[in-house]
Amino acid sequence: MAALRAGEQSGRDAGSTALFLGFFGAAWFGWGQAAAPAAVRPWLTAGSVLAAVAAATGIAVMVRNRAQPARMHDRAAGRRYGIIVGAEFGVAAVGAALLAIAGIPAYIPALVCAVVGIHFVPLAPVLADPLLIPLGAATCAVAILAVVLRLTSDVYPSTVTGVGAGALLTGYALGKLIVALTRRPAAA
Repeated sequence: MAALRAGEQSGRDAGSTALFLGFFGAAWFGWGQAAAPAAVRPWLTAGSVLAAVAAATGIAVMVRNRAQPARMHDRAAGRRYGIIVGAEFGVAAVGAALLAIAGIPAYIPALVCAVVGIHFVPLAPVLADPLLIPLGAATCAVAILAVVLRLTSDVYPSTVTGVGAGALLTGYALGKLIVALTRRPAAA
Protein backbone atom coordinates (compact mmCIF):
# COMPACT_ATOMS: atom_id res chain seq x y z
CA MET A 1 0.00 0.00 0.00
CA ALA A 2 1.55 3.30 -1.10
CA ALA A 3 1.82 6.11 1.43
CA LEU A 4 -0.10 9.33 0.94
CA ARG A 5 1.86 12.41 -0.08
CA ALA A 6 1.67 15.52 2.08
CA GLY A 7 -1.70 17.20 1.65
CA GLU A 8 -3.18 14.24 -0.24
CA GLN A 9 -6.34 12.34 0.63
CA SER A 10 -7.38 8.96 -0.65
CA GLY A 11 -10.82 7.83 -1.73
CA ARG A 12 -10.85 5.85 1.50
CA ASP A 13 -10.30 9.09 3.44
CA ALA A 14 -13.15 10.75 1.52
CA GLY A 15 -15.43 7.84 2.40
CA SER A 16 -14.45 8.10 6.04
CA THR A 17 -15.16 11.82 6.05
CA ALA A 18 -18.56 11.23 4.45
CA LEU A 19 -19.35 8.53 7.01
CA PHE A 20 -18.54 10.70 10.03
CA LEU A 21 -19.97 13.98 8.76
CA GLY A 22 -23.07 12.26 7.40
CA PHE A 23 -23.63 10.59 10.77
CA PHE A 24 -23.20 13.83 12.68
CA GLY A 25 -25.23 15.75 10.10
CA ALA A 26 -28.12 13.37 10.81
CA ALA A 27 -27.59 13.89 14.54
CA TRP A 28 -27.77 17.69 14.13
CA PHE A 29 -30.95 17.46 12.05
CA GLY A 30 -32.40 15.25 14.77
CA TRP A 31 -31.41 17.66 17.55
CA GLY A 32 -32.97 20.44 15.51
CA GLN A 33 -36.38 18.83 16.02
CA ALA A 34 -36.27 19.44 19.80
CA ALA A 35 -38.14 22.75 19.62
CA ALA A 36 -38.71 23.20 15.90
CA PRO A 37 -41.96 24.60 14.55
CA ALA A 38 -44.14 21.94 12.90
CA ALA A 39 -43.49 23.39 9.44
CA VAL A 40 -39.73 22.84 9.81
CA ARG A 41 -39.87 19.26 11.08
CA PRO A 42 -40.40 17.55 7.70
CA TRP A 43 -37.35 19.38 6.34
CA LEU A 44 -35.28 18.27 9.31
CA THR A 45 -36.45 14.70 8.78
CA ALA A 46 -35.55 14.88 5.09
CA GLY A 47 -32.13 16.26 6.06
CA SER A 48 -31.62 13.36 8.48
CA VAL A 49 -32.45 10.85 5.76
CA LEU A 50 -30.10 12.52 3.27
CA ALA A 51 -27.33 12.63 5.88
CA ALA A 52 -27.84 8.94 6.68
CA VAL A 53 -27.63 8.13 2.96
CA ALA A 54 -24.37 10.11 2.78
CA ALA A 55 -22.99 8.18 5.77
CA ALA A 56 -23.99 4.82 4.26
CA THR A 57 -22.49 5.80 0.91
CA GLY A 58 -19.32 6.80 2.79
CA ILE A 59 -19.08 3.24 4.09
CA ALA A 60 -19.45 1.90 0.53
CA VAL A 61 -16.72 4.27 -0.71
CA MET A 62 -14.43 3.17 2.13
CA VAL A 63 -14.97 -0.49 1.25
CA ARG A 64 -14.51 0.17 -2.47
CA ASN A 65 -11.20 1.92 -1.71
CA ARG A 66 -10.05 -0.35 1.13
CA ALA A 67 -6.71 -1.03 -0.59
CA GLN A 68 -5.86 2.67 -0.54
CA PRO A 69 -3.88 4.22 2.31
CA ALA A 70 -5.77 6.19 4.94
CA ARG A 71 -4.69 9.13 7.08
CA MET A 72 -5.89 7.45 10.26
CA HIS A 73 -3.55 4.52 9.68
CA ASP A 74 -0.65 6.85 10.37
CA ARG A 75 0.02 6.43 14.10
CA ALA A 76 0.93 10.10 14.69
CA ALA A 77 -2.09 11.39 12.78
CA GLY A 78 -4.38 8.98 14.62
CA ARG A 79 -3.01 10.15 17.96
CA ARG A 80 -3.46 13.84 17.09
CA TYR A 81 -6.96 13.11 15.84
CA GLY A 82 -7.82 11.37 19.12
CA ILE A 83 -6.49 14.25 21.20
CA ILE A 84 -8.42 16.86 19.19
CA VAL A 85 -11.70 14.94 19.27
CA GLY A 86 -11.23 14.09 22.96
CA ALA A 87 -10.67 17.77 23.77
CA GLU A 88 -13.73 18.68 21.70
CA PHE A 89 -15.96 16.28 23.61
CA GLY A 90 -14.50 17.42 26.94
CA VAL A 91 -15.00 21.13 26.28
CA ALA A 92 -18.52 20.53 24.96
CA ALA A 93 -19.46 18.42 28.00
CA VAL A 94 -18.09 20.90 30.53
CA GLY A 95 -19.68 23.84 28.70
CA ALA A 96 -23.03 22.05 28.50
CA ALA A 97 -22.89 21.26 32.21
CA LEU A 98 -22.10 24.89 33.05
CA LEU A 99 -24.98 26.17 30.91
CA ALA A 100 -27.34 23.67 32.55
CA ILE A 101 -26.17 24.71 36.03
CA ALA A 102 -26.59 28.37 35.07
CA GLY A 103 -30.20 27.63 34.13
CA ILE A 104 -29.81 28.37 30.41
CA PRO A 105 -29.75 24.92 28.80
CA ALA A 106 -31.41 26.24 25.62
CA TYR A 107 -27.97 27.56 24.60
CA ILE A 108 -26.27 24.16 24.80
CA PRO A 109 -26.75 23.42 21.06
CA ALA A 110 -25.11 26.74 20.15
CA LEU A 111 -22.15 26.02 22.42
CA VAL A 112 -21.71 22.51 21.04
CA CYS A 113 -22.02 23.84 17.48
CA ALA A 114 -19.26 26.40 18.16
CA VAL A 115 -16.99 23.75 19.68
CA VAL A 116 -17.56 21.51 16.66
CA GLY A 117 -16.71 24.39 14.34
CA ILE A 118 -13.54 25.23 16.24
CA HIS A 119 -12.35 21.61 16.26
CA PHE A 120 -12.28 21.54 12.45
CA VAL A 121 -9.38 24.03 12.43
CA PRO A 122 -6.77 21.78 14.11
CA LEU A 123 -8.20 18.74 12.27
CA ALA A 124 -7.54 20.31 8.85
CA PRO A 125 -3.79 19.59 8.80
CA VAL A 126 -4.19 16.20 10.49
CA LEU A 127 -6.64 15.06 7.83
CA ALA A 128 -4.89 16.97 5.00
CA ASP A 129 -8.17 18.73 4.31
CA PRO A 130 -7.78 22.53 4.27
CA LEU A 131 -11.46 23.00 3.41
CA LEU A 132 -12.28 21.97 6.98
CA ILE A 133 -11.23 25.49 8.02
CA PRO A 134 -14.02 27.30 6.12
CA LEU A 135 -16.40 24.53 7.23
CA GLY A 136 -15.39 25.31 10.80
CA ALA A 137 -15.90 29.04 10.29
CA ALA A 138 -19.35 28.48 8.78
CA THR A 139 -20.29 26.15 11.64
CA CYS A 140 -19.21 28.79 14.18
CA ALA A 141 -21.28 31.37 12.28
CA VAL A 142 -24.32 29.09 12.69
CA ALA A 143 -23.66 28.97 16.44
CA ILE A 144 -23.50 32.77 16.63
CA LEU A 145 -26.68 33.10 14.57
CA ALA A 146 -28.42 30.66 16.93
CA VAL A 147 -27.57 32.83 19.94
CA VAL A 148 -28.56 36.07 18.20
CA LEU A 149 -31.89 34.64 17.07
CA ARG A 150 -32.66 33.32 20.55
CA LEU A 151 -31.93 36.75 22.05
CA THR A 152 -34.03 38.58 19.46
CA SER A 153 -36.85 36.14 18.68
CA ASP A 154 -38.58 33.01 19.88
CA VAL A 155 -36.46 30.69 17.70
CA TYR A 156 -34.58 28.09 19.72
CA PRO A 157 -30.85 27.50 19.20
CA SER A 158 -31.49 23.79 18.62
CA THR A 159 -33.59 24.62 15.56
CA VAL A 160 -30.98 26.97 14.08
CA THR A 161 -28.04 24.69 14.79
CA GLY A 162 -30.00 21.64 13.63
CA VAL A 163 -30.72 23.20 10.27
CA GLY A 164 -27.38 24.99 9.90
CA ALA A 165 -24.89 22.45 11.21
CA GLY A 166 -26.89 19.57 9.75
CA ALA A 167 -26.87 21.17 6.30
CA LEU A 168 -23.19 22.13 6.46
CA LEU A 169 -21.97 18.71 7.58
CA THR A 170 -24.23 16.84 5.18
CA GLY A 171 -23.28 19.11 2.30
CA TYR A 172 -19.59 18.62 3.04
CA ALA A 173 -20.08 14.84 3.22
CA LEU A 174 -21.87 14.87 -0.14
CA GLY A 175 -19.09 16.98 -1.65
CA LYS A 176 -16.48 14.46 -0.49
CA LEU A 177 -18.52 11.65 -2.02
CA ILE A 178 -18.82 13.46 -5.35
CA VAL A 179 -15.05 13.98 -5.44
CA ALA A 180 -14.35 10.36 -4.48
CA LEU A 181 -16.82 8.91 -6.96
CA THR A 182 -15.71 11.06 -9.88
CA ARG A 183 -11.95 10.94 -9.28
CA ARG A 184 -9.99 9.16 -11.96
CA PRO A 185 -7.76 6.36 -10.68
CA ALA A 186 -4.09 7.26 -10.48
CA ALA A 187 -1.96 5.96 -13.34
CA ALA A 188 0.31 3.08 -12.41
